[in-house]
Amino acid sequence: MKIGIIGCGNLGVSLLKGISAANPTAKLIASRRNIGALDPKLSEIAEITSDNHLVIQQSDIIILALKPYTILSFLEEHASLFNADQHTIVSVATGVPIDEITERIPSGVGVYRAMPNTASSVNESVTMVSGADDVLNRKGDIEQIFTSLGEVIFINENLMESATILGACGIAYVLRFMRAMIQGGIEVGFDAGTATKIVAQTMKGAAELVIQNQSHPEMEIDKVTTPKGCTIVGLNEMEHAGFSSALIKGIVASYQKIER
Repeated sequence: MKIGIIGCGNLGVSLLKGISAANPTAKLIASRRNIGALDPKLSEIAEITSDNHLVIQQSDIIILALKPYTILSFLEEHASLFNADQHTIVSVATGVPIDEITERIPSGVGVYRAMPNTASSVNESVTMVSGADDVLNRKGDIEQIFTSLGEVIFINENLMESATILGACGIAYVLRFMRAMIQGGIEVGFDAGTATKIVAQTMKGAAELVIQNQSHPEMEIDKVTTPKGCTIVGLNEMEHAGFSSALIKGIVASYQKIER
């Protein structure tokens, strides 16, 4: 099966790298208007072109990694190239529902929405997927592609905007928290490089505790906090400054922005 990626911006390149790393024999073709802006090494893992027609014609599964404001006009312009007997479309565009996509392409072409994040490039994404009718029954193929990039969760389409905030925007939220921890580490005596290594592994370990133990974060917090200890003092100081409240407000504000 041939996989095409149209729109090699940051997310498109992350997908390309992740799919190639996990599926070294996959036949990949990808497009970008200005291919000169891409790392030349990408040509070692995929055919790189500026010709979107070529990507559509040579692909079975087409991942549309386009900006939300361009995807519908793109589909209208290229509608005649899509074939229900060959193509399955996967849109990773934020906020564009499946029914608006199917209105602009030939009847019968299977359409999915997926929301991975940029950790796809290191095969550690979480990807939320929803789909409409698919006569070619490629749900398993779609799951396999994105499982190669990390975890896959199938959800109802009405939760895709929420998934975007928590899973895709969430990368930035976590990295901002990480940056703050590094800054704190520098203030208490570490150089930036050492602080980054400590914080990165600590965050990775915390995530693995929740994943492998299938526990609630608060249960793992309780294991670290001791009476009159330094951990609880730090946690309480953060909460007095509005740490959890600020994070929740940020998530809700992002959601309200995407819903407009």
